[in-house]
Amino acid sequence: LNIGFIVLTVAFILVDQLAITPFLQFLTLFYGVFIGIFSVYDIWDDLITRTVEGSDAHACHKLIPCCLPRCVGVQFAVVALAFQALGLYLALVWMSSGSA
Repeated sequence: LNIGFIVLTVAFILVDQLAITPFLQFLTLFYGVFIGIFSVYDIWDDLITRTVEGSDAHACHKLIPCCLPRCVGVQFAVVALAFQALGLYLALVWMSSGSA
């Protein structure tokens, strides 16, 4: 799987160098968005839908007992989505200003 990922990325680098110029920027943006979406899914799966005693949400609940563990998971998800949206916005702004 890793070798396939490396071969695919090298192929995209070659396509960027030979044919389509901003292709690598869009590929990098896709990788970042994909990783961000997976992290939000992981937060949803580990902290919101399932509450385990050893999770990060329970550790934060023990430190600050005013929020329930699921509320802490929702807060983590909101922060992750906010950073994902900010990163996507900044990437698109920088990509549009670089091509002008």
